[in-house]
Amino acid sequence: MAITNFISNVWSETLYQELHKSYVAVKLCNREFEGEIKGEGDRVHICGIGPVTVFDYTKNANMPTAEALTDSLRTLIINQAKGFNFCIDDVDLAQSKKSLMQAAMKEASNALADVADAYIYSLTDEKVGFVTNAAATSVNIIHTLAQARTKLLENNVPNAARISLEVPPAIEQKLVLAKVLRSTDNHEDLGRGYIGSLLGFDVYVTNNITADANDSYRCVARTDRAIAFAEQINSVKAYEPELRHGDAVKGLHLYGAKIVYPKEMVYLNLTPADESTL
Repeated sequence: MAITNFISNVWSETLYQELHKSYVAVKLCNREFEGEIKGEGDRVHICGIGPVTVFDYTKNANMPTAEALTDSLRTLIINQAKGFNFCIDDVDLAQSKKSLMQAAMKEASNALADVADAYIYSLTDEKVGFVTNAAATSVNIIHTLAQARTKLLENNVPNAARISLEVPPAIEQKLVLAKVLRSTDNHEDLGRGYIGSLLGFDVYVTNNITADANDSYRCVARTDRAIAFAEQINSVKAYEPELRHGDAVKGLHLYGAKIVYPKEMVYLNLTPADESTL
């Protein structure tokens, strides 16, 4: 594929689509606030509405005066800028045509998705509740997950709300050994990382939840509106490197995220126990 045949907007859309396929944490966020993002430091304004009061209605009597609803404004800052820049030699291109470039773009999207997912799991908010299990086993982990769900319900998260549970492979193993995960008919629709359902959670596994120094993992249970995420593929450009015979592509991925409904999230601090001797 010669550099002259590279159409930036087509490859930008291709990269965007591949990113969506690769996401785990990001795809479980609220994406409705995405607008026109032009550069790092841009702000996305998120409006919320306060609660509505319910009153007793009496026939043939005047209703209370209409209440003035309170609103809130949160700001999501586009503070993450990640780039890629790779070159494919003309010899390789001659042998593989454009398939090698397509494979390289897919690798770029996978790498960008991993970094963005890891960023989501790095977010913190002191208002988010948590439960802890310092020795999680296939026997006691169900009780811990039930505690997390209880906390969400006590925060008035509706039973009908879609709630995800995101865990690393070490915790997935406990769920597999417990034989409690259930498959669903829309397994493919739920996308990458989905492994089943449990206690009303859609359960996802990801390598981007990493252990701390004490081998504890901060897993996440949340509704699909708890975290807002906005992104933009700012540019994808092809060029010919001055000191190489080949085609190069560089791109810029801009995004930001914010916990906007902390009461609709629970952190689960889980340390997997060694069950080989149990």
